[in-house]
Amino acid sequence: MTADEDAIVRCALDYFEGWFEADPERMRRALHPGLAKRALDGDGLDEDTARGMIDLTEAGAGRKHDSEARRIDVRVVDVHGDIATAIVDSHVYREYLHLVRTDGGWKIVNALWAYT
Repeated sequence: MTADEDAIVRCALDYFEGWFEADPERMRRALHPGLAKRALDGDGLDEDTARGMIDLTEAGAGRKHDSEARRIDVRVVDVHGDIATAIVDSHVYREYLHLVRTDGGWKIVNALWAYT
């Protein structure tokens, strides 16, 4: 695994583990302030922002979906310069992540998700 791939995996784990463990600092570290998070909701989209995700994490919203059988598998699909794509499968969600390299490290800018 390259250094970039390792950093991308760590970013995705901050995002997922931060969510399940109600750790807003890990969530904040993983997200770009311009995050667009979406899921299909009927014919529309359920949408969230970085601020919304950090607030929900701090409130412990992810704990209700956690499990003793927690599973988080991160696969880095592609890295091209300062952009990357990763797929994360967990015991609750599948997410397609787009990330960018910033001065502060890799950050998630887009997330498309569905329940598993």
